[in-house]
Amino acid sequence: MLKYTFSLFCLSAFCLIIFSCNDANQRSGKLSAGQWRAVIAMQNQQMPFNFEVENKGDSQLIYLVNGKEKLLLNEISYKNDSVKISMPFYDCEIIGKTNGKKLEGVYIKHLPNKEYRLPVVANWGQSFRFEQTATQTTLNFSDKWDVDFIEENGDTTKSVGIFVRNGTDVTGTFLTTTGDYRFLAGNIDGNRLNLSCFDGEHAFLFRATINADSTLAGTFWSGSAYAAKWVARRNPNAELPNPDSLTFLKAGYDRLNFSFPDLNGNDVSLIDKKYKDKVVIVQMLGSWCPNCMDETIFLSKYYQTNKDKQIEIVGLAYERNPEFNEATKRLKKMKLRFEIEYDLLIAGTYNKAAAAATLPMLNHVLAFPTTIFIDKKGRVRKIHTGFNGPGTGIYYDRFVEEFDIFIKKLLEEEAI
Repeated sequence: MLKYTFSLFCLSAFCLIIFSCNDANQRSGKLSAGQWRAVIAMQNQQMPFNFEVENKGDSQLIYLVNGKEKLLLNEISYKNDSVKISMPFYDCEIIGKTNGKKLEGVYIKHLPNKEYRLPVVANWGQSFRFEQTATQTTLNFSDKWDVDFIEENGDTTKSVGIFVRNGTDVTGTFLTTTGDYRFLAGNIDGNRLNLSCFDGEHAFLFRATINADSTLAGTFWSGSAYAAKWVARRNPNAELPNPDSLTFLKAGYDRLNFSFPDLNGNDVSLIDKKYKDKVVIVQMLGSWCPNCMDETIFLSKYYQTNKDKQIEIVGLAYERNPEFNEATKRLKKMKLRFEIEYDLLIAGTYNKAAAAATLPMLNHVLAFPTTIFIDKKGRVRKIHTGFNGPGTGIYYDRFVEEFDIFIKKLLEEEAI
């Protein structure tokens, strides 16, 4: 009896602690720890996403959840019942009012010379993404899908869809020539497919009807204004053009030349002693670019492991803000977040035509990121457009394998 009474006391004390913590969060206006479901209202649509709140001492951490990805947000500030959640290095934030169990506010995205605001509402204790209202279809989502994105003016972009189904839950992404749509998550609801992604920079919503012939037809919405129709047909042989063939050197060139300032304002060039007789990977990126974030995570870890070999990486950053101090502020946050040990240079702005003008030996700049591989003799050996990140599964694994093989080949070659 005494043991039972003691156990009951411990359980009561534990419950009291949990209640007190959540009650304290409510009284202070802080978001309660646990799972949250949020909805961004955009283009007359409701785009849902999930996040988790974790108490860590006197501070809090938030994780944006998209399928297997959990993206850390650690810049959360409170004032009375107001909360501001800043994205890691993207120039975006969520600002709103909270009582600890509900948040009502706006998602703000800052662009050059303008910004847009979208209403957002979030509720604590909800883990679902899309509501389930109908019985599930038996459609098999295995294999690949030929996808056409069709804009209002008729322009069409080819893509490859890859999806994984687990009951009514669906995850996956779309591969394009400029990169992937990262981690998408959603469900099948009757004959409807729903997918979304919110990574701080992008707010994506995909809806489609599953037709009787097992094709898909629907709409893709992005942010405050962009929308396109999309159709998909199952095709196990669906492929995109070789990403190593899309960007190349113009006739008469065999190497890359540039001189750009680093984050301290010092000019850096490939003719510097640091890069002489080494394999060099040149990464064209932007701190605003989630695909670049994925590639940077990979390259940063690779460099940490292999920097003692005859290899260097240099990042050419093309930023939204043309002001040097503002651009470096974003890049320094990115450098700290991903523990980047290679040079980051301020190369220009994110306009693709303007970026191409900074490297006139290229035929064009089609995508961020674009990765240029240079051998020990200073010759450009390969240019890879876009990046298949970890959200693409086997395509990411294939990239990593091919990257390792190619770099090893370049390292085995002589400098002279």
